[in-house]
Amino acid sequence: MKIDFEKTNGLVPAIVQDAVTKNVLMLGYMNQEAYDKTVETKKVTFWSRSRNCLWTKGETSGNFLHLVSIAVDCDNDTLLVRVHPDGPTCHKGTDTCWGEENHLNPILFLSELQDFINKRHEEMPEGSYTTSLFKKGVNKMAQKVGEEAVEAIIEATNGNDENLVYESSDMIYHLIVLLTSKGLRIEDIAQELAKRHNPDWDKARRIAKAADKMD
Repeated sequence: MKIDFEKTNGLVPAIVQDAVTKNVLMLGYMNQEAYDKTVETKKVTFWSRSRNCLWTKGETSGNFLHLVSIAVDCDNDTLLVRVHPDGPTCHKGTDTCWGEENHLNPILFLSELQDFINKRHEEMPEGSYTTSLFKKGVNKMAQKVGEEAVEAIIEATNGNDENLVYESSDMIYHLIVLLTSKGLRIEDIAQELAKRHNPDWDKARRIAKAADKMD
């Protein structure tokens, strides 16, 4: 990786991002020495412009930034530093230097679950429930989605919210398994919903249907 420290008088901006939540935590500056120490110790180190010395984040507070990866931008003069933070990042005690909370959006777990199910589909380990579903074939998987959907409907109409969430989770899990068996991902559903969110979506759909009828 080539970093152009000379372009900006020896210092380059380092944008620090939580590797899990994807939230931006802070902005610091690195010179070659700070970069080398970060790579060596796996704890993010900056060059302090006010103190004119190296500064390892967390050396006094204990709130270290544990290095996951470093990427350089297209101009080779800005770094994206992905980390696992220990506690709040800002010296004022907030999660980020913008006062924002660094929480994981739970919806992102669906992509993680999708990746896990893809791996199961590729490796098909014995003893795995997911493997057993794939082995039963598309018809059985589709049937299972239907069964779980019925359970969710029952809880919605005659049950309670806790059980509704539980049964809906079963339904979504089995739907992801079914999608995976067809070479699809849960993100394909998200993309379709995003298209439908466009105010012109229904109009475009009607035009397309009319064109099909003319053919």
